[in-house]
Amino acid sequence: MSAYVVGMDLGSTSAECVVIDERREIVATAVVETGTVSRKGLQRAIDEAFGEAGIERDLVRAVAATGYGRRLVPGGADFVFTEISAHARGVAALFPGVRLVVDIGGQDTKAIQVDEAGRVERFAMNDRCASGTGRFYEGLAHALETDIESLGEFASRGKADLEISSLCATFAVTEVIALLAKGHDPADIAASVHHAAAARTLGLIGQVGKASPVALTGGVARNAAVVHSLSEALGEELLIPENPQITGAYGAALLAAESLDGGSQPDQNATAPAPPHDHGGSGSCADCAGSKTESSVTMLTLTAPSGRVV
Repeated sequence: MSAYVVGMDLGSTSAECVVIDERREIVATAVVETGTVSRKGLQRAIDEAFGEAGIERDLVRAVAATGYGRRLVPGGADFVFTEISAHARGVAALFPGVRLVVDIGGQDTKAIQVDEAGRVERFAMNDRCASGTGRFYEGLAHALETDIESLGEFASRGKADLEISSLCATFAVTEVIALLAKGHDPADIAASVHHAAAARTLGLIGQVGKASPVALTGGVARNAAVVHSLSEALGEELLIPENPQITGAYGAALLAAESLDGGSQPDQNATAPAPPHDHGGSGSCADCAGSKTESSVTMLTLTAPSGRVV
């Protein structure tokens, strides 16, 4: 009998796969860094998760997909969910009672307010600028001549006392180089950038309304300096999943399992926002320039025709 449900999240820089059993418990996970939306990367994540679970495709009851590349699942998906619904469901399962989810991925940041049942009430998304995302911190690490894995610890050694006038993924690197040329301590620069990015994320959260408890997800949640800076800005401790990158894939799997078992199902056909600007390391961006605090934000309140929030 087919007992497993597979959730897949194909994002802008990585692919995640989660396998759950009939009890809706996680039996295998895989995270593959792809660098871009990649069918090959997703296939690698599938192969790794199936290998860990020790299962074949004929034991899979359904496949669910989410993320930018959710239409690219090899062989197609049985269910397709928006990132917002999937992340909210996954985090609510990991942290019952959570009311706000902040997901910082490779190229966008999402703030999702959920109700007491873990259903989406409102969300805001910085979908026009990669500021404060994984791509942003990769550029910062490169400019500071450190690796992305060490960046958080490196920033934790510095003082956040420098003014950062631009958080554009392109121009922030230019500013970092200028600060280095002036002789400022690289650790202080890193700390100051993290502090400024947290303030910008706080502004995004303000679009949906602060609520507690707060969970932080996405690959950036592995950066200790990001966690510290955002926790300080919010004035509370953050809930961090053991594996913060799999919440979208996990949520997609749960939503599919619930649908198969007769539960209500979110809108599968809603489209995700287009990937944000990455500038390719050159050029200017009218969406990013002109302000050190404003973000280009998509904000929606989601309500199904029945009146149920999805």
